[in-house]
Amino acid sequence: MMNKLWAFFIIIGITFAIFSGNIDIINKEIIEYPNEIFNIFISMVPLMVIWSGIMNIAKDAGLLNKISKFMSPLFKIIFPDIPKGHESLDYIASNLTINMLGIHNASTPFGLKAMKSLNELNKNKEEASRSMITFLVLNTSGVTIIATDILAIRSMYNATNPTDILLVTIIGTIITTFVALILDRIFYYFKGR
Repeated sequence: MMNKLWAFFIIIGITFAIFSGNIDIINKEIIEYPNEIFNIFISMVPLMVIWSGIMNIAKDAGLLNKISKFMSPLFKIIFPDIPKGHESLDYIASNLTINMLGIHNASTPFGLKAMKSLNELNKNKEEASRSMITFLVLNTSGVTIIATDILAIRSMYNATNPTDILLVTIIGTIITTFVALILDRIFYYFKGR
């Protein structure tokens, strides 16, 4: 479905460019845009590698377990179906910690491990469990306190003050996370009825 939607947008854009006489802009973007994307990708790889390594070291050192225990009162409310001390809580804590630091690409491996671990607790393998859905909703809401990846891109493009988005990011995170968790509970309540 998404492929069809993107194909539709591309066709509309090219058609509009042809009729408005701006086809040269499309050609220019097709030639220059891949280089720009490659440069952004190359600049983000070191951040992902460093934070993935730091989080693996933290896991081996038991730090993630401590973070998980620190967050456990909150996790009991958000994930009531997960047994205390289950490994999925460590992976969720890792994923959320990295997301809070704004290095979202580096959090993906921990998110995948959390989902795999949550699926082991899932009784019905044909559909996602309550905890899996809540974790996905929480991840989708974009829990970010310091948007490190965005700050890096803003610095790369010589923003006057790359950190001027921090307050907006924190306010946005609080609102989206709160609304996402409320909607998650509302949908769960109505599904259970």
